[in-house]
Amino acid sequence: MKTVIFDLDGTLADTSGDLIAAANVCFRDMGHGDVLTVARDAGVALRGGRRMLTEGLTRLGCMDEAVVSQYYPVLLEAYGGAIAEHSYLYDGAMDAVDALKSAGYGVGICTNKPEALADQLLKALGVRDAFGALVGADTLPVRKPDPAPLIQTVRRLGGDPAATTLVGDSDTDRNTAKAAGVPSILVTFGPSGEDMAALEPEVLLHDYARLPQVVDLLLGPAGA
Repeated sequence: MKTVIFDLDGTLADTSGDLIAAANVCFRDMGHGDVLTVARDAGVALRGGRRMLTEGLTRLGCMDEAVVSQYYPVLLEAYGGAIAEHSYLYDGAMDAVDALKSAGYGVGICTNKPEALADQLLKALGVRDAFGALVGADTLPVRKPDPAPLIQTVRRLGGDPAATTLVGDSDTDRNTAKAAGVPSILVTFGPSGEDMAALEPEVLLHDYARLPQVVDLLLGPAGA
């Protein structure tokens, strides 16, 4: 089986609002008030909880790895308690997923979000059942850009790791695909979209309506 593997945050869904809200719970608890904003920090948010804490503390002039480690579990708890208040799927994302599945491709998710939170988010958005496999940051001992999580996602689908492509939105996704020896498709409509061209992926995707055609060109028809 040929497979198409998606990143989650910034690729299938814009989750920056809820992530930033969770980070600001931590900053308020520290006595700093709200430090991050969606307008300024959406791209930071989609790089994960530790990155948000690091960015905020650096901006405040009090960066301390021990504080990041102390508050990371607090952030995850806050995020899990309000995981889909502001998050939304990108236009056309699920239409593209459905079209790929109808054409015979296996479809899964490989994310650096903890697996339980990724599962919770997908269920909250009503799309968990659309994906045949989910691998998160803590599913394996390693995470992206190590290629092992991507390969594991493909294998859980019953696919061939040599006949897959990774759809993502970051240098992490580009490097994961490169390490696995497979093509990458980077979306340009996320918060860091203007940075994707410099990463030189096989394809820059500006609209999910094009994805099924792009995958056919990269991998060949699913049944071929």
